[in-house]
Parts: sequence; C-alpha cells; structure tokens
Amino acid sequence: MRKTTLLRKLILDQKILIMPGAHNALAAKIIEQVGFKAVTLGGAAASICLLGKPDVSLLTLTEMTTHIRNVAEAVDIPVFADGDTGHGNVTNVIRTTWEFEKAGVAGFFIEDQLFPKRCGHTEGKQVIPPEEMIPKIKAAVDTRIDQDLVIMARIDSLAIYGLDDAIDRAHRYREAGADLIFIEALTSKEEMIRINREIDAPIMVTQIEGGKTPLHTAKELEEMGFDVVAYPASTFFAEAWAVERLMEELYRTGTTRNYMDQMILFDDLNRWVGLEKVREIEAFYYKGVLSSQTKTK
Repeated sequence: MRKTTLLRKLILDQKILIMPGAHNALAAKIIEQVGFKAVTLGGAAASICLLGKPDVSLLTLTEMTTHIRNVAEAVDIPVFADGDTGHGNVTNVIRTTWEFEKAGVAGFFIEDQLFPKRCGHTEGKQVIPPEEMIPKIKAAVDTRIDQDLVIMARIDSLAIYGLDDAIDRAHRYREAGADLIFIEALTSKEEMIRINREIDAPIMVTQIEGGKTPLHTAKELEEMGFDVVAYPASTFFAEAWAVERLMEELYRTGTTRNYMDQMILFDDLNRWVGLEKVREIEAFYYKGVLSSQTKTK
C-alpha cells in the first residue's frame, strides 16, 4: 500500500491517529520503532533545530524539502509535513506541492496566515481572507499527482476573529477540496467539542506542551471527535531539556560518566540506525575483493 493511501486510511479509521513530531531523522526512526503508525514534521521544529531560529518563515522551501526527504527516506511509515503558507501565492503552492510530493510526503498542510507567518500559539498573527486561501487549496489539490496525497487546511483565524469565523473557514476550505481540517490554537474543551460537532470533515488537533490548547489523552480527544492528534514539539522540547542538563553536568563536573544511565549509548544507538545492516551490505558486495586480498597474502 502506498504511504499516501495508508495515511488516508489511518485518518479515516475509527481509532484516532497519533502522529508524534520528528525534528530530525533519528527522532523519526525512534517514533517508528516504538510503534507509531505515522510521523509529522513541523515548521517550528525544523526552524528551531536546523537554524536555531524561531518559527517566523526563515526556513526556505528548499531547506524544508531537503529535511522532509531525509526523514521520509529514514522511515517506512507515512510522513505528514508542514507547508507553512505554501511559501507564497498559488504559483508557490504549486511548486511546494510538487517538491513535497517528490520528497516522499504522504500529506502536508498549508495555512491561511499572512506571510511571513508566526508560530500558531504566539500573539500577533495575521490571516489572509478566505477568498485568497481557497485558490491555494484548489491549486494544491489540482497539482498533486497521487490523488491520495492528503492535503490539510490549517486555520489561524480563531485568535483574531473568533470561533465562528474559524468554523466558517473550515466549511469553505473543505468545500474547496481540503481532505483534513485543523483549527490552530483552540483554547478550551468546549471549543474542541464544538468544532467536531459543527464541521463535517476529518479534523486534526495538536498538543503542544505549554501552548494554548489544553492537553488531553488520545482517548479523550477521540471521544471529542478528533480523527488525528499531532505532537509537533514534544521530541525537541524533551531533547532541549536533556541536552541542557547534560551540558550543565559536563560543565560542572568535567565528565559525563554520571549521566550515562540517562543516555542511549554507542552500541544501542548504532542498532537504532541499522549499522549492522550496512555492514552486511558492505560484506556482500566486497566479498570478492576480500577473498582476492586473502589469496594474495
């Protein structure tokens, strides 16, 4: 089954799809090996971890596409990516769709923020009118080669114009062809329940530790009606916390030996990334060379 088809099936299944976020290929491999069925790549995670810069549209389409390709090639589960604003107008959306699809995504989203965008859980966001967003959605839908490629519309108007406006946009974006709907930065359980009651479409929610949306268990979110829950920041939040404490330990004591029980060590990490398989491939292709060298000696 193609990854696009699998992702679409997982979204439409009765059980909620849990998509942890991966800020790099190693995180994606760990997510896959733990047992999750899909992984997402957020723009904030990519910008912060690749550039050390905030999520303010500094990461280019080319940089994001390279990042996506590396992650998609590292795992066998579907990858769902962040397309920001589509990196411009409809012609940019067309190129974004081309590049993301070639990079191996199973789905991606575009949002209705004004460029340059801001992280959805920060203040000062601005959005474009629905009349400008709808052509972007249609352009993405018309451009995809694989018709199972999942295209999500992200709505950022809640914080600016309120929930009624966000729900209205959801209806219009769904009608324009969006396969999945996401209203960013919901602030209460009541809002979360209402959008599932009033929007006739598969709906995603995010859980960002320290963000505006209340944290619930996946089961609770499923009972509210959500089809997908993404955790776009959890891995790099945890990594930043761990690295900070490790560096404090090293700076204070001059060694990391007392921190080893909180690390995945050398041999274990090599198993995670498949070093043994690489060695098997090398041995297979070089066996003639090695045999010849042995006879010469």
